[in-house]
Amino acid sequence: MLGRPAEDNALWVTADSGQGRTRLLLDCGARVLDTLPFAEAQATDHLLLSHLHMDHVGGFDDFFRATFDRAAPTHAWGPPGTARILGHRFQGFWWNHAPELRGQWVVHDVHDTHVRSFRFEAREAFAVPHEAGTRPHAGPILTTPEVHVQAVPLEHHGRSLGFILREPDRERVNTGALTGLGLRPGPWLAELKGGATGELDVNGQPHDAAGLRAALLERETGESLAYLTDFLLDDAQQARLAPLLRGVQTLYAEAQYAPEDHALAARHEHTTVTQVAALAHSADVPALTLLHLSRRYRPEQWPALLSAAQAIHPATRFPDGWLGKAAESRALG
Repeated sequence: MLGRPAEDNALWVTADSGQGRTRLLLDCGARVLDTLPFAEAQATDHLLLSHLHMDHVGGFDDFFRATFDRAAPTHAWGPPGTARILGHRFQGFWWNHAPELRGQWVVHDVHDTHVRSFRFEAREAFAVPHEAGTRPHAGPILTTPEVHVQAVPLEHHGRSLGFILREPDRERVNTGALTGLGLRPGPWLAELKGGATGELDVNGQPHDAAGLRAALLERETGESLAYLTDFLLDDAQQARLAPLLRGVQTLYAEAQYAPEDHALAARHEHTTVTQVAALAHSADVPALTLLHLSRRYRPEQWPALLSAAQAIHPATRFPDGWLGKAAESRALG
């Protein structure tokens, strides 16, 4: 979790398969990159924007500075209008050295029924939004060997997006079974995991691949998380979202309003801490992390917000150190 409580927040994710990595930044508010090493920001492959309000895109220039000319393309994903708005951000600089640059950005407008993509080239001073294809929006919007990303449409006085990230399931070797069969590890294990059939050479001895697979390989469920922020959460939305979140291990969700400010939350199409706790409880999500606190609440009120959520969904927490910052703020006050 990036950013500070009651300030702009973002979620930075590294999906690591052991053979490769995909780095993703979910939202990009002001100063959220302050604690992220520049090299890590520069290596980020995908920027996922829930929507384009200032507190979710105010730190974009810092991220753009790190990534505008990297060798690999940088992808941005957001609701309809994202390419138009980021196109204006690209044009906010003097590009007198543009012909020497190599960077490329691909911006994807995620509609309910389709995804429309635009390519921007650094050598052209990012001035031309080249059409880069339109495809149906069915299933994940993004798939890499390390992670699948699903966009969830949300209501926030217009379209906002939530995101569900899932690692693919993977096969692992049961080392106890390997020892029990008296076999030594070797390149043959990679062949077995790769789907080898028939007879397999195991350190010079023939073995049936199907039998080895049944005896040695176990399926391991990949990790998963959901990120939902700035959205209306009435009864109808609760009923729609809960089934989508089932099976997700951790929900990161906004905690904008206290329970007693329910009417204010509804008016601004935000949530209360108890509403998101009820959503996590209904979806049977093992862990809920609260973020995006409103500045209307003083630091000494933050523990009460957490307790209200925990009364509904006990496995609720703030990001590490947030309550310590509340105590620090009280001391300074």
